Order: sequence, then structure tokens, then C-alpha cells
Amino acid sequence: MVHHSGSIQSFKQQKGMNTSKSETVREHPLKPSRRSMPCLAQSQTHPQSLSKHSSFLQPNRVQPQPLSAGTSTATVDVVSERAKVMETLESNLLKLSTTEYSDPFLEIGKDKDTYTDDSEHGNYDVRTDQSLLIQNKLTRQKTEPRTKPSLKTDAMASSGLFFKDGKKRIDYILVYKKSSLQVEKRSTFEKNLRAEGLMLEREPAVTNSDIMFVKIHCPWETLCKYAERMNIRMPFRKKCYYTDWRSKTMGSLQRNMRELKSWLPRNPMKLDKEALPDLEETDCYTAPFSRARIHHFTINNKDSFFSNSTRSRIVHHMLQRTKYEDGKSKMGINRLLNNGTYEAAFPPHEGSHKSRHPIKTHGAQNHRHLLYERWARWGMWYKYQPLDLIRRYFGEKIGLYFAWLGWYTGMLIPAALVGLFVFLYGLFTMDSSQVSKEICEANETIMCPMCERNCTLQKLNESCIYAKVTHLFDNGGTVFFAIFMAIWATVFLEFWKRRRAVLTYDWDLIDWEDEEEELRPQFEAKYSQVERVNPITGKPEPFQPFPDKLSRLMVSVSGIFFMISLVLTAVFAVVVYRLVAMEQFASFKWYFIKKYWQFATSGTGVCINFMIIMSLNVVYEKVAYLLTDLEHPRTESEWENSFALKMFLFQFVNLNSSIFYIAFFLGRFAGRPGKYNKLFNRWRLEECHPSGCLIDLCLQMGVIMVLKQMWNNFMELGYPLLQNWWSRRKMKRRGQSMEHKISLPQWEKDWNLQPMNLHGLMDEYLEMVLQFGFTTIFVAAFPLAPLLALLNNIIEIRLDAYKFVTQWRRPMPARATDIGIWYGILEGIGVLAVITNAFVIAITSDYIPRFVYAYKYGPCTDQGYRQEKCLKGYVNSSLSVFDLSELGMGYSGYCRYRDYRAPPWSSTPYEFTLQFWHVLAARLAFIIVFEHLVFGIKSFIAYLIPDMPKDLCDRMRREKYLVQEMMYEAELEHLQRERKKNGKQYHHEWP
Repeated sequence: MVHHSGSIQSFKQQKGMNTSKSETVREHPLKPSRRSMPCLAQSQTHPQSLSKHSSFLQPNRVQPQPLSAGTSTATVDVVSERAKVMETLESNLLKLSTTEYSDPFLEIGKDKDTYTDDSEHGNYDVRTDQSLLIQNKLTRQKTEPRTKPSLKTDAMASSGLFFKDGKKRIDYILVYKKSSLQVEKRSTFEKNLRAEGLMLEREPAVTNSDIMFVKIHCPWETLCKYAERMNIRMPFRKKCYYTDWRSKTMGSLQRNMRELKSWLPRNPMKLDKEALPDLEETDCYTAPFSRARIHHFTINNKDSFFSNSTRSRIVHHMLQRTKYEDGKSKMGINRLLNNGTYEAAFPPHEGSHKSRHPIKTHGAQNHRHLLYERWARWGMWYKYQPLDLIRRYFGEKIGLYFAWLGWYTGMLIPAALVGLFVFLYGLFTMDSSQVSKEICEANETIMCPMCERNCTLQKLNESCIYAKVTHLFDNGGTVFFAIFMAIWATVFLEFWKRRRAVLTYDWDLIDWEDEEEELRPQFEAKYSQVERVNPITGKPEPFQPFPDKLSRLMVSVSGIFFMISLVLTAVFAVVVYRLVAMEQFASFKWYFIKKYWQFATSGTGVCINFMIIMSLNVVYEKVAYLLTDLEHPRTESEWENSFALKMFLFQFVNLNSSIFYIAFFLGRFAGRPGKYNKLFNRWRLEECHPSGCLIDLCLQMGVIMVLKQMWNNFMELGYPLLQNWWSRRKMKRRGQSMEHKISLPQWEKDWNLQPMNLHGLMDEYLEMVLQFGFTTIFVAAFPLAPLLALLNNIIEIRLDAYKFVTQWRRPMPARATDIGIWYGILEGIGVLAVITNAFVIAITSDYIPRFVYAYKYGPCTDQGYRQEKCLKGYVNSSLSVFDLSELGMGYSGYCRYRDYRAPPWSSTPYEFTLQFWHVLAARLAFIIVFEHLVFGIKSFIAYLIPDMPKDLCDRMRREKYLVQEMMYEAELEHLQRERKKNGKQYHHEWP
């Protein structure tokens, strides 16, 4: 990418077209205007190559370029005459400038043998693009002796990043099989690509004689033409005016605070700036590229003016719009990939991600190596992500994903700390809890049998451990933590909006709009007979009638409900298993299992449920594919959004259905002793443990969350590693020697890597969004969920980074301004989290029964809830009495069970008591108050936090004004130079 020194290079125009090669050789950099010199004084940093030699100080390698066929002799004379005038003018300007300013760049410029603009080089320097990796201030150095270009050419050709001539950079790779029958389509397609201005070169594979690679290079003229068509914004001047104005208006207190911060120890989480390239496009004003005003843009080097990702994006744009047959829809590389004409199409990586030499002493070989060392290595787990470098290499869409993932992980830190504090509070108060004490000391309290045949009478103190573990998650901090997490979800989303706004500004996405997408081939084939005029392009295109669209949508919705019913059926099967296993484990031969039969039942039920979940996920993906194709979405983005929504609904219901059952249905409809409800009149419904149902909910959430994260991490890293290992093994089976592995060119190394997922980033977003649901929806029952999510995400970031950098082919650098449909899904999860946490606290936990007892029935009645002593007698109050003789099993006496019912000796035996109705009313009141309170706080916080920082708004308005001024100034200087060149008198006002 271009490194800006603040100057504006001038390129000659002929009738609005690009500069020819013969003109480029004769051009020299112009002196910057006086108005821009203060900016230059602050930003005089120039790139150094990785070999520590400045690219600006390399010998002049200008060679005469052959004239194009269309260039006449008269044109050459005019060009040479204009070039002499420009050289004289520039030498005078340089002499004048060196007497007024002391600038190292201009000092070097005085010696024409010492400094030559890289854009004038006849031969391509392999270090040109890599020279941006290490930045230092440029000092005067001695020039090095001239080297032989042939040595450089051999190194470049062997690196696999250039054509055989060592000059033309490879921007894209197409792969096809020689045995493919689509020869005519391929030859027509490649012929049309050449007609569009691309250069192609074929080369056979080293390891497979049937594979052929097509290397694509986009020349400067073609890059300029399509950059203008695509409205790509390019830098044209350093951002310095706003900084100068800000420093003048900054108060002394703020300046003192800034100086004080500079004396503090460096943040260990920040990456060393010297280890990263100075990505200048974030510090420059940009404007849509225009060939007619190319003199406005700072072009120090034509080869690096457009970054590799921008070049690949331009080539991909051309590949998508080039025809391979006669016909309105016979175009695009995607169709050729689908019909087998080509096997793959991808931009190449920038070399190897590893180096024999340490990066600290020898620097990075390329941006891929730098990303690996400063981002993908496990040793960098505590460092911030180099988002600008990620965006530069992989594009804005992937950069936004990692920015969102990093922001989500950072926001999990306070949530994890508060959740850990709530857990530790329960741990430290576990022994002093009045409820736990009463359960552990209840030696004479006999509990009713919890199953029909094999269960024996148990004492209440046998569930002492369960009571203490329950207190870890169900204590006084549970309500506070649930409110905190509901507010945290709102703050996370609102501040992500602000973070996204800053990133879109820094990455020049504010004014970017999605290009008009091409239609999917399936859509065109299905509705080619019905056409209407596209309101955007004004061209006729296939159209899907509304009745057909509605009928297909209804079928798709019916399929979704069918799959959801299948999930509920699987949950019902697990419930039946628990009922059957309950009787078996209660009479098991092993004493440990027989004693803890409830834990064994819950644990095996969770494991079986997890296996069903992972099995059904495979089915859901295929069904989602089928239903989405059945809808016939118009474009790829519509297909991706529809598919993502279906996959989220399927997996969300699949993961959370069993959790919803345990939280809100387990033990609610079991009945009472002597009158239990039975499933199919055979199996008695399961009831909660004497310590409550919350322990079952915690176990279900913890096991599923941990196992699923471990499985996902294994599949993300293990599966690509196994596939790449298998491909290398197949190469060995073909009899290839290991020397070939070392000498493989870069494009063949990339071909042996795995392609990016067919769904793109959908799988990555889906995994994190489902985790966000686990973290927020039932967090009142499992306060350690944010901590587990934080630990997983720290690993996830490096896993994804390692996968993108080392295991996958380089994806096409795509642009995006937000995370798409996932933001709406996150907002929906935040709303659902408030409702579910209200019900978990009110219904699943014992918070409300304890609260009612302390204020209405306990020893502190009408005195206010003060300490744990106010809960004295709560356990006895929450247990009802049953006459064992009514069971007909030979027992006598009385047993206790969890409920609020009248004793058998009352006038209305086993009827609900007044305390039951008080508790029920308090639960309903708590749900209403909690939801309204939290929703009110969430709405108020969302109102207080603007979507865009005020500082950013002011900066955007001011820079819009400054851009207009600078464009005016640049145009004025250009016209004044034209007048001076033509010998005409000029004035300072606009001509």
C-alpha cells in the first residue's frame, strides 16, 4: 500500500486517459505546495525494506520501455518536450524549497542519482510491497552499488508471487483439470479476460500432472479503470489539519494528562508499534478514485498504490462479470466453478507464514508472516489484535468479524468477574447459610420415596452436599447478577455500534454502499421466462411472482416447524430415558451409583442429549440447505441471510430445548405422594431434588456448554489439520519426493490448503451468537457462564487466526459495514434473556419462597429482612407432611415432600395452603416488576448512548470541509502548473 509523505504526485493526462509507459519513465516527483508543508514536517516517515535498505535509496534502474503500437512519433516528441519542461520546473522548485525548509526527504531529492521514485523503475523490485512492513525515520545514507537485475528476477520467479518474468504480480489464481470437458467455455472466458485488460499465464502443477494453474495479473491501466468504476476510495493527503487544530484548542490540563500517561508503564496488551507496518490509509484523506483527477492522489509507487487485497477485489469483480458464452446470464466465475470448468479460484497468500530467522532481528518476510507472528501464535493470546493489518490482508468483512469477536471477548471480562464474585460469595457463605445448615442438620426428617418401586426412604441430611452446591449458584447475588447481565447485554450492543462507527470511519466505509449483486444462477434458470425492469440498474431481469414466492415461503416455514417438532420429540425421548433410568439406577448394584442415582440419571441424560444435539445439527444443516434452495432467493446475500436465520433457529432450539424443560417444567407437574402423575400410566414423572431443580439446570448448562466448545474448537483446528495432512500423504503415495515440498510455488501450496467454509463467516458468527445466548439467557442459574465464554473466546480468537493464516486459502477480501443479520439476532437474544432470567429467579430458584418466608412467616416478620437468622425454620416451612400408610408399601409414620400443602390431619388434607398462594403471587409480581424495571433501564441506557461518538461526528464534519478545501487547492495548483508549462500568465484566483 502507498506510504504517504504528504506530497501530491502529478500524473499527466491525455483526454482523461492513463499515463503511458513512455511518459511514466520521464516523470519526477513534484515539490509539495507551501500549504501542505506543515503537514509534511510532522509525517516524514518513509518505508524501509525488510533487508534494512531503503527502497528510496536504491540505484536508479530506469530502463527505456517499448512504445505501444498506438503511440506515434509525434506523440513521443511532444512527450519528451513536455518532460524537459517539467524537469526544469521541478529542479527550480527543489532548489527553492531546500532554502526555505530543512527536510530530509527534500535533501535526498537534491541528488538525482540518489533518489528515484519507485514508480519510475523499469524493473519491479521484489521488496516494493514488503517495504511497508517496518517503518523508521529515513536518514541520509550512502547509495549501494548497482546489482544485477537477473539475480532479483530469479528470486522473484521462485517465490511464487510473480509471473515468470519476475515483474508482474499475481493477483488471482484459477485452477482447472486438463481432463475437464469444458474447454470451450474456459478458452472463451480467458479470451474475454484478456480483452478486459488482464494478463494470464498458465503453469502446470508440480505434484499433479492433471492440474493446471492460471495466474492472473491486473496491469496499472486496468486497475485504474476498474477502481474508478467501483468507486474505490484512495488516499490523497495526510490527515494533519484536524490534529493541529485539536492540539491548539486542547487545554493545558489535557496536555499535562497526556504527558503523564507517557511516563506510565506501557500497556502489555498493546502490540509494539515498531513490529507493525504504518498502515497509512487510516491516516489519510481519501476520495473515490478518478483517472481524470489522478494528480490529486499521492502515488509514490504504482505497484503498491493499490494494496494486494484491493487488487484481488478488482480482479474478482472482473471475474464475476466476464462472459464465457453468448447469453444474458452466461457470465461469472461462480457459474464456471459450479459446472466444473474450474476447480478453484482464490487470491494467493503473500508467501510463507514461517521464517528461519527470528522476526525481532530480521523483520517479517511478508504480511502473512507478520500476521502469524503478531496475531496467530499462541504466545500472543493476551495481546490486542492488529485489526488494521487483518483488514488489509483479509478485507473489511473478515476484519469486522474479528473486531466484533475481540470486542465481545473484552466485554466479557467485567461480566466474568462479576459472575465469579457471585460464585465466590456463595462459596464463602456456603457453610453459614441457614438453609444449608437446616438441611445438613435434619437427621430425623424422613423424605418420601422419589420413585415407585426401588427407592427407599432417605433422610433429608443425605442431600447436604446438593444443598451446599445449590447455594453456590442460588444466593443473594443471583438477582443482582441477572439485572447486571441484562444491562451488560444492552451496553455491549450499544457500545459495539460506536466501535463499528469508528472502524467504518477509519476503514473508509462511511460512504460505501453495497454493489448491485448479480442474480443467483438458480434464480435466473427458474424465472427466466418472467422479467421486469430492475429499479436500480434499469435493465430487465428475471422476476419471481408474489404468489410463487408466498407459496414457497409457506412450505419453508412448515419445514421449520417440522424440524422444531423433531427437536421437541428428541427432548421427549430424553425425558422418557430419565424416567426409565431413574428406577434402574435406584436399584443398581454399585453402592455409589445407588446412593447418587439422581446425579447419575441427570449426568447420563445430559450426555445422551449432547450426542443427540450434535447428530441433529448435521441433519439441520442439510434441511436448511434444502429449504433455502426451495425459496429461490434472488441474490447470494439473500440466500446467506435466509440460511443463517434457519440455522440459528434450528440450533438454538436444539441446544436450549432441554434446558427450558429442566428450568420450567421439571417437577412442576409431578403431583404429590399418593397421587403422582404418570406418563402413559406407567412411568412416574420426575420431581426435583429436595434441594431444588437449580442444580439440575446448572449441570445441564455446564456440561453442554463445555462439551460443545471443546467439540467446536477441535473441529475448527483438527479437521483442517487432518485434511491437509491427508493431502500431503496422497502426494507421497504418488511417488513425489520431499524435495518437491520445499520447491513448491506459492500458488500450489495454497491449492493444497483447505478452502474457506462454503458459508463464509456464518459458522463463526453462529457459534459465537449461540454462546452469547448461553451467556445471557440462563445466566441467573449459572453465573460461571461468562467466565467459561471468556476462556473459550481467548482460545477461539487464536484458533480462528491460526486457521485463516495457516490452514485456509486466502479468502477473497470482501467489504462490509456491519455484521449483518447477526446484530438483530443478538438484540432478540438480549430481550429473551430478560424474560427467561425473570422466570428462572421467580420459578426455578428458591429466592422468592425464601423472600416470602422471611417477611411473612419467619421470625423477623414485620421487622424487615436483616440477616440469615430471619430464615430460621424455612426448610421445615417449605416441606409438607404425608402419611406413609396411604402408599400401601408397608411403611408407617410420616414423610416430608417439597410443596405447600395441608397435613393429612387437617380438615382439608393435601390442599394448597395460604403460603402457596402468597408465594405464587410474589412470583408473578416479581416477573412483572423485574421485566419492566430491566427493560426500562435497558431503554434508558440505549437512549443515553449515541450510536456514533460526538468526537467522531465533529471529525467527520470538519474533514469533509477540509477535503473540499484540499481538492480545490490541488486542482488550483495543477492548473497553475499547466499554465506555467504552457508559458501563460497565471493568477492565484480560480481560472
